[in-house]
Amino acid sequence: MLDTIAAISTAVGEAGIGIVRLSGKNAIDIGNSVFKGIKDKELIETSNRRLTYGHIIDHDNNQIIDEVLIAYMKEPYTYTKENMVEIYCHGGIIPVKKTLELLLKKGARLAEPGEFTKRAFLNGRLDLSQAEAVIDIIKSKTDKSFQVSLNQLEGSLSSQIKGIRNILLSMIAHIEVSIDFPDEDVEDITYEELERDAYKVKSNIEKLLSTADRGKILRDGINTVILGKPNVGKSSLLNAILRENRAIVTDIPGTTRDIIEEFINIDGIPLKIIDTAGIRETDDIVEKIGVDRAKESLENADLLIAVFDASRDLTKEDMDIIELSNSKKSIIILNKTDLPSKFTKDSIEELVGDREVITASIAKGIGIDVLEKNIKDMFYSGKIDIESDTVVTNIRHKNQLEKSLKNIDSAIEDIKSMVPLDCVEVDLRNCWENLGEISGDTIGEDILDKIFSEFCIGK
Repeated sequence: MLDTIAAISTAVGEAGIGIVRLSGKNAIDIGNSVFKGIKDKELIETSNRRLTYGHIIDHDNNQIIDEVLIAYMKEPYTYTKENMVEIYCHGGIIPVKKTLELLLKKGARLAEPGEFTKRAFLNGRLDLSQAEAVIDIIKSKTDKSFQVSLNQLEGSLSSQIKGIRNILLSMIAHIEVSIDFPDEDVEDITYEELERDAYKVKSNIEKLLSTADRGKILRDGINTVILGKPNVGKSSLLNAILRENRAIVTDIPGTTRDIIEEFINIDGIPLKIIDTAGIRETDDIVEKIGVDRAKESLENADLLIAVFDASRDLTKEDMDIIELSNSKKSIIILNKTDLPSKFTKDSIEELVGDREVITASIAKGIGIDVLEKNIKDMFYSGKIDIESDTVVTNIRHKNQLEKSLKNIDSAIEDIKSMVPLDCVEVDLRNCWENLGEISGDTIGEDILDKIFSEFCIGK
């Protein structure tokens, strides 16, 4: 925290501008040492928070690095609540890299992943759930996931957690007064009052947990695997959903040899869709690796789309695919129904049980809209009002809420059994601390390091 850190904050590549930022006690001094404005004006002679035109110069070699705009911002009114400098270079790998190298030469240290946001958290500008929302905003794939993350950055989840913890803190305080000062003229808290407040805590936690599954979908998308034997229309289905020719489609079995991943947006729902190699026995080493990868991709799948060719008889490979789909949420596509059929929808329904079967002709675009509607219905029942709802999108938050729910359930059992108040207090305090790990009020340094290591350098 005593170091002045520097990093490139824009993506590597060609662009209109590239931004290099500094944060720390010596940020303004370091920025001043490499900048020369019009008529040799120094950075510290310019106004706080105002962009100034000039050049980044390596004075040791008397070399101009780049023509830039630069601004400095004095603590505490900055992103990190520290002195900050932002340098707007020409976009491109070389200008920003040479500028960064010069800042490091002048005494800055290369920032670790997420260190700017970590400092914002440690300096009290953001709580931990808000800090985590920053990376969710960066990784947002749809308007809805962006809005949910923005709401969290603005403190929607923080305020809910704070409210629940305040109820728990009040309960703990009353219990401690009753235990520590039994002879004082202080009104004792009753078991009835404790039970009432405990159920209020339980209700609020359950309300947040009820949004977690929808939140995961908004944040990470639905991990969807397309599976089938060769030439049943898997790659055609991928292309149809994407509305572009992403995968190569031929009549030659084994054309798709590796998995192809793409993200699409179905009415605000991000869908990570994976086209796989056709499932069949093969002596081709490369194709066999593709088949193995296809089976491995099923392990992390949220949804399986199993595709069958209605114009061909069912084979052992088809039956194997039906067996593979038993343990997953799945939709069955009966493709090529525009051709003479070898089996009917009823016959496939007997084999797959209560799973949805959609008749389609992917080549003619028939059945795609039905498939998309089924995906939405399976994973997204009920609409989220993203303007007002607090949605739990982070698996870490969900885990802490589940721990807190167990704590409060245990406390309620103790209260109903009228066990000694100090036993009740243990569960209430555990609940309070587990919720505190969401906001960062009660969290270890190792967890912090893990969270911020997932950020990009420069943020």
